[in-house]
Amino acid sequence: MRPIPTAVGMAGLLLLAACGDLPHPFEGDPGGIGPRLAVPPPTRLAIPAPDAALLPAADATLFAGDVAQSLLAQEVPAVQQPARPGDWRLQIAASIQPVGIVPSYSVFGPGDDLRGTVQGAPVAAAAWAAGDRQALAAAAQEAGPKLADLLTGIQAAQMQSDPHSLMNRPAKVYFAGVGGAPGDGDISLARQMAVSLPDGGNVIQNTSVGADFTLRGTVTVKHLDAKTDHVEIVWTVTGATGAEAGKVAQLNDIPAHTLDAYWGDIAVVVAREAAGGVRQVITNNSGREHQPIAPPKGGPAQKNQALPKA
Repeated sequence: MRPIPTAVGMAGLLLLAACGDLPHPFEGDPGGIGPRLAVPPPTRLAIPAPDAALLPAADATLFAGDVAQSLLAQEVPAVQQPARPGDWRLQIAASIQPVGIVPSYSVFGPGDDLRGTVQGAPVAAAAWAAGDRQALAAAAQEAGPKLADLLTGIQAAQMQSDPHSLMNRPAKVYFAGVGGAPGDGDISLARQMAVSLPDGGNVIQNTSVGADFTLRGTVTVKHLDAKTDHVEIVWTVTGATGAEAGKVAQLNDIPAHTLDAYWGDIAVVVAREAAGGVRQVITNNSGREHQPIAPPKGGPAQKNQALPKA
């Protein structure tokens, strides 16, 4: 009978590898999951053509479209059109400063209440006044990440004030098990993940009802040659709506047929290290590490006001 490899012997073999936006918990690197929450607060962020941006109507419409595209690149559901009832709204304005024209962006909730404002980088006054397409496109591009961070802070503030949000309670995770592993891998990996994942911020439940996240493990083993197998273990986390929240991948080459029968201590090592990556995915989608923004001052929401024409 082939001896069962020990955790010591396998610890250096099953490492998390860079694969797109996958985290690297073995290396202490959360990977490219991103610092923002996966879903910004608005179901749709309407961006009407601004009438207070010191731009002619045609240029104002084009600029609003540029800002919408910049936000879409940040995975924010933005659309260039007037706000409809229930929409979140982005109000664009601009002011003349000694450094040039400074655009500003204010986010309003569905009740037309101001949620937050950020300023963009100054643009040369001559380029702004001329409606220079390159200058306006660059300004919109610069605004996208700032607005995405603002929306993250808005959502974090909402979650912080909600006692039922994941910022204020453990996440409920439905573990749907592991599939595709040779030998007893499906059972061994599932058992060890069920032991490794729960902590003060996450609990595992045996039903999908009421779960905040669902976790599934998939194992693929390819025989590269007589001496080597390529092992790929992917842990996929989906949210309550079914949208993918993130993945953790463990990839490496190991001696052929090592996992044909019993996984033993290998399952312990794999699950323990993968659990750290899964917890990071859940944390990134729960807002626990995001800084809520303070409510804006000034009382009632401000309406767009047309500036005197030049």
